[in-house]
Amino acid sequence: MLQLYPLMKRYRAITSAYYRGAVGALLVYDVTRHVTFENVERWLKELRGHTDSNIVIMLVGNKADLRHLRAVSTDDAKAFAERENTFFMETSALESMNVENAFTEVLTQIHHVVSRKALEVGDDPAALPKGRTINVGSKDDVSAVKNAGCCSA
Repeated sequence: MLQLYPLMKRYRAITSAYYRGAVGALLVYDVTRHVTFENVERWLKELRGHTDSNIVIMLVGNKADLRHLRAVSTDDAKAFAERENTFFMETSALESMNVENAFTEVLTQIHHVVSRKALEVGDDPAALPKGRTINVGSKDDVSAVKNAGCCSA
């Protein structure tokens, strides 16, 4: 266990950096392999543990074209998505079915979330981030900014 601790610590650092700033996620499972659907719950927990609560999540069942090999029913996946408050769609990468729609829907929902946040912030101008005006009219002005710690190489 002692040897695993540094690895676990490093994994957590990488994981949090990987998820930092995420506004949307597609959790994809294979409809022909039930074990991939079983793992979705763990991935969803990890995702929610490392991201903002407003992240848009879509559960995606891929390989929907392989009807004769289906191991996860659409109804089970829909019920899970509803219970977990995520969007849901089935796709077939092979047949290009709903792949673009999945991305478009996630982007549309992200836009709604970001727009709603902007409207909420718009009611309180003090909540807007404060910027700093930089006059780049001369070389001295740019050097002063770099010396202050911004954009230095």
